[in-house]
Amino acid sequence: MTKIKLCGLSRLCDIETANELLPEYIGFVFAPKSRRFLLPEQAAKLKKQLHPSIHAVGVFVNESPETIADLLQRQIIHAAQLHGDEDENYIRHLRTLTAQPVIKAFRIETKNDAIAAEQSAADYILLDSGNGGTGNTFDWKLLSGLKRPYFLAGGLSPDNISLALNTLRPYAVDVSSGIETDGKKDMVKMRTFVRAVRKHFSDTL
Repeated sequence: MTKIKLCGLSRLCDIETANELLPEYIGFVFAPKSRRFLLPEQAAKLKKQLHPSIHAVGVFVNESPETIADLLQRQIIHAAQLHGDEDENYIRHLRTLTAQPVIKAFRIETKNDAIAAEQSAADYILLDSGNGGTGNTFDWKLLSGLKRPYFLAGGLSPDNISLALNTLRPYAVDVSSGIETDGKKDMVKMRTFVRAVRKHFSDTL
């Protein structure tokens, strides 16, 4: 079954809804330019309320590896998701500081973008339409022939998740703006999205 990541959680009510739904992953955004930005202290408070079965992922844009490793070592997050210009040397350096999983995000605009993503040294790759949280999809046909497991992101919502799962077989789906109303997480949309993913697999058994 495809795993679920609910990204950009920033309030206690978001965490409470996640605890009800039990996705495999949630995301805390540490990129200052994002409207979903959290300070480490805020994320730590939310993490204490998170169900222990849910993995917290930190989302970063060109952050110092030492800062990321510190958050991992303090167990505020379980994995790091890189959404900036981090290259292979950056990933290798981060790996010397922590053994926790690294997810590298790639913007997919051409077939060559998908091929480059597949060759990444990161533990996981995330395929997106932009810099994250844009609410736009990309041409999923560009992923044909992709053999490496991946997180699918970019414009996913309760309205198109069934189509995505009928078209592709991602390791995980990552949603943020698609479960928001007026820039805040919407509990109804969160529930609808998660139930749609699980219904897809129960219907195909």
